[in-house]
Amino acid sequence: MINFKDKVIKVVKDIPKGQTLSYKEVATRAGNPNAYRAVGTIMSRNADNNVPCHRVIKSDGSLGKYNGLRGDKKRLLALEKNGK
Repeated sequence: MINFKDKVIKVVKDIPKGQTLSYKEVATRAGNPNAYRAVGTIMSRNADNNVPCHRVIKSDGSLGKYNGLRGDKKRLLALEKNGK
């Protein structure tokens, strides 16, 4: 049986380059719509560069944090949207 963390990682890995999902959308796709705070915790502890956690944003469209640095998240998303 796949645990919630593994489901979250799979959902996030499947977010296409240049696109985003909210923490709540990730939680919903992983099977638990009320676990959006857990998604934030999982993303904040992610050390795997193959997991594009910068593509997960707040429901209000704001970026939230990316390893504690909003600027890096904003820069990475801009690069992806411009096809880099």
